[in-house]
Amino acid sequence: MSRDLLSGSVEEPTRRVYTPSRLNREVRTMLERGLATVWLEGEISNLSRPSSGHWYFSLKDESAQLRSAMFRQRNLGVGFVPKDGMQVLARGRVSLYEPRGDYQFIADHLEEAGEGALRRRFEQLKARLAAEGLFDTARKRQLPKLPRRIGVVTSPTGAAVRDVLNILRRRFPSIPVLIYPVPVQGNGAAEQIAAALRLAYRRAECDVLILARGGGSLEDLWAFNEEALARAIVESPVPIVSGVGHEVDFTIADFVADVRAPTPSGAAELVAPDAAEWARNIAALASRLSATIQRRLTNRQERLQWLNRRLAQTHPGVVLRQRSQRLDELEQRLKRATQSALNARGHALGRLQAQLRQHSPALALSAARGRVNMAHSRLGNALRRQLDARNTRLRLAVGKLDAFSPLATLQRGYAIVSDEQGHVVTTAADLRPGDVIQARLSHGRVEAKVERIQSDDSRDAAD
Repeated sequence: MSRDLLSGSVEEPTRRVYTPSRLNREVRTMLERGLATVWLEGEISNLSRPSSGHWYFSLKDESAQLRSAMFRQRNLGVGFVPKDGMQVLARGRVSLYEPRGDYQFIADHLEEAGEGALRRRFEQLKARLAAEGLFDTARKRQLPKLPRRIGVVTSPTGAAVRDVLNILRRRFPSIPVLIYPVPVQGNGAAEQIAAALRLAYRRAECDVLILARGGGSLEDLWAFNEEALARAIVESPVPIVSGVGHEVDFTIADFVADVRAPTPSGAAELVAPDAAEWARNIAALASRLSATIQRRLTNRQERLQWLNRRLAQTHPGVVLRQRSQRLDELEQRLKRATQSALNARGHALGRLQAQLRQHSPALALSAARGRVNMAHSRLGNALRRQLDARNTRLRLAVGKLDAFSPLATLQRGYAIVSDEQGHVVTTAADLRPGDVIQARLSHGRVEAKVERIQSDDSRDAAD
């Protein structure tokens, strides 16, 4: 009986042993493949910006923090300078720094929170409504050329309504205008604007509507980015022109409206035709109509006179003789054309036969085969030369990299000293007694406190 059976032990199953490097590599792969792009909102802390141009920092909230990094190629596009304590919105992926086994977040986009959060809500709603087809050009309607009544949905006390009314009065004062007063900012504004639009739909008093508001920040214009208002605009049975904000401002209402104007004044310009231009066009049309009628009457009178003279001069015998002579003439022309065509086709056939003999496929195939063989030989020679040159450059680059590697210097017993901010210390004058320093060795780091500073001439600084 075996010793294992006597002792009552059970045979241990085969163990799967990992090295730290292998385990970190597999965990990093699982994190990067298992999690798609994520958005994080938090406060920046422990921000470090070394000379490489990369940013290293932590994102934290009330109960947790996460090591993060943003590499130089990505942070060049950030439109502000991050600082410790700043609240930001970051987009990126989760990863693992294999040498230390640190779980970290790699950011590829960074923006300030607050307006950034509103911008994110704006983009999400825009993408969802676009996927439903609410922005499609096919569903947009043309504006009436001469509206019978224009409705304006806006604040009755703002500058936008005065601008719109002034433009409408100047361009076509005879068109009546109906104001639907609503608040254009604050809590519940979007719902009240939507209710005013639906009231206009039910009353059916206008055949075009202007949605107007002056400029402002993204937060000021947020009522026009609400889904409830967007869907109310889509329900409209008449065309809606959106004139919200300045020319650089875009809202969800602009995308779902039938026409987007850069400003409230621009919306009025689009809706109301130019009365003076209409008067000029009507006068021009009346003049053209009178001239056309007079010209047609003159033409009809001249044709009637010509037909009377022709009827008096034409006799059936004359017509028959002329037609007979014309028939003989056409017969001769047909014979000459037929003979000329046959001669031309004969000459063309002779030329084609000569060209066919000169361009034999066998000759072309032989010449092409020779060119292919020559090109194949030249290609092989060129590839060998390129590979030899690239191998030589690679060996030289590897040699230079090994010669200048800071790790090789650390292997010889040297260390890289940095202060608390991570800046490399090159002279003793950069330090003071009591400073905390870190020394990076070939394997690991050492943290120390400066007790005494000694200059190059061996004079000691007092503690």
